[in-house]
Amino acid sequence: MVDEKTLYDVIIIGGGPAGLTAALYLARARYRVLVLEKERFGGQAALTHDIVNYPGVLSSSGTALTETMRNQAERFGAEFLLAEALKLHLDGPVKHVETSRGTLSAFGILLATGARPRPIGFQGETDYRGRGVAYCATCDGEFFTGRDVFVLGGGFAAAEESVFLTKYARHVTILIRKEGFSCAAAVAEPALHHPKITVLTHCTVDSVEGDGSVQAITYTDTETHRKTTFRSADNGPIGVFVLAGYEPATALVQGLVDCDAQGYVVTDRLQKTSADGVYAAGDLCIKPLRQVATAVGDGALAATELERYAARKQKETGLHPRQPVTPVGESAPQEEEGTEEELFSTAMKAQMSLLFAKMETPLVLALHYNNSAASAELRHYLTELCALTDKLTLRETPLPDTGVPCVRIERPGGSWTGLAFHGVPGGHEFTSFLLGLYNAAGPGQPLAEEDRHAIAAAGRHDLKVFVSLSCTICPETVTSAQHIAALNPAVTAEVFDIARFPDAREKYNIMGVPCLVVDDGRQVGFGRKTLQEILALLP
Repeated sequence: MVDEKTLYDVIIIGGGPAGLTAALYLARARYRVLVLEKERFGGQAALTHDIVNYPGVLSSSGTALTETMRNQAERFGAEFLLAEALKLHLDGPVKHVETSRGTLSAFGILLATGARPRPIGFQGETDYRGRGVAYCATCDGEFFTGRDVFVLGGGFAAAEESVFLTKYARHVTILIRKEGFSCAAAVAEPALHHPKITVLTHCTVDSVEGDGSVQAITYTDTETHRKTTFRSADNGPIGVFVLAGYEPATALVQGLVDCDAQGYVVTDRLQKTSADGVYAAGDLCIKPLRQVATAVGDGALAATELERYAARKQKETGLHPRQPVTPVGESAPQEEEGTEEELFSTAMKAQMSLLFAKMETPLVLALHYNNSAASAELRHYLTELCALTDKLTLRETPLPDTGVPCVRIERPGGSWTGLAFHGVPGGHEFTSFLLGLYNAAGPGQPLAEEDRHAIAAAGRHDLKVFVSLSCTICPETVTSAQHIAALNPAVTAEVFDIARFPDAREKYNIMGVPCLVVDDGRQVGFGRKTLQEILALLP
């Protein structure tokens, strides 16, 4: 039985340029379309500082460009959901997508999950992740202020991110395996001529080592076979940023659609995969060039094919998903986005109100404040949230002026749920903060029964998650840790904006985010952590 409330013409898995373009085309053609995104809308493009080769746009940040794409699609009625696609059921005329927020249905599926940074495999790479080995300059560059930094790779990302890292690093050395950069000359030029950057070609990394953090890197010149080991003059920490390409995020569809030996999805010239009704677009496809422009082209082509496919399935099944409710047409009135002083747009408020309406029990946002600007910002956030629902109440308690403001999530009687955020939950952590409220109030995000049993069986534990508000992979670790705490009163999960806690950075030797600290340092882990991976750390 198909629930028409959760039936779409097309579900797009992935919210980068390919997925956002397809959403725009489908919604404008009056098809009901949902964009499902695990981390953040915009994909890898949103991490690009300057985009200057997208036709019609002289210059833009990746964030601004992809946010415009999303707004365009939203104004024509495309729907958006931050959730993880867990499993696909592709048999029959109606496909089903199991997500971390329930099961959804659609006639057609567009895969637009993109690609993730590819590890190289040198000795010490895994052991020193978060201790000097990093994969995102935006997230982790600041940790290496005044230090020597190495960038591994010779493509677009390596060239651009190396220049970005000069904002923090004392000096940047780029190690390229081949004879030079593989990206366009215009992209490579700033790195080649920057006074704080040295480019070494024909070099491969052998290993990194150190005492708790990376203090030395050994690399080999493949032409002379000479090995070099670099240490800073003070033998202090150095940064090693692995920016050597990407691997496709296709684990979800392995065994369901044809992929090549490297894991990229095989499509025909119309972006159709080997599975009926399933299309793919963007960086997860086999293609010679992975750029925003090619992703947009893929998305537009796939969308037009999915329009025809959805129309056929509507006729065959007699099922008709509701059409987008936003007015369409070239002269359609724009959705009111709120005044400049308002914190949340009208669209955001509508989405949050739907989430709050599902909450089973009320909660108290216990604000611990002082006279700082951060306290005023946090109070503004919480006041706006409480104004949207009677399920949330604000209570304030003063802090010493030297303290960092925080919000603890409590029950109306004053008992603590185990969830807290130290700092201001803005940036990429705002959605994870909302999901924390939802999980604490119930019913929360759906979980497999075995996960619920494992959470219930966990003993008493204290989880601390240190994050950067600019990090796109931190929210999954935060949401997973807080989901465990929300269901087990013996577990606490507190989130800390690392920028406000330099002492913690020293105490736990944090050189990358997210950083998960279990029981005050019994275990310290770095990188994305799923709920199951966190549970494995809790005896």
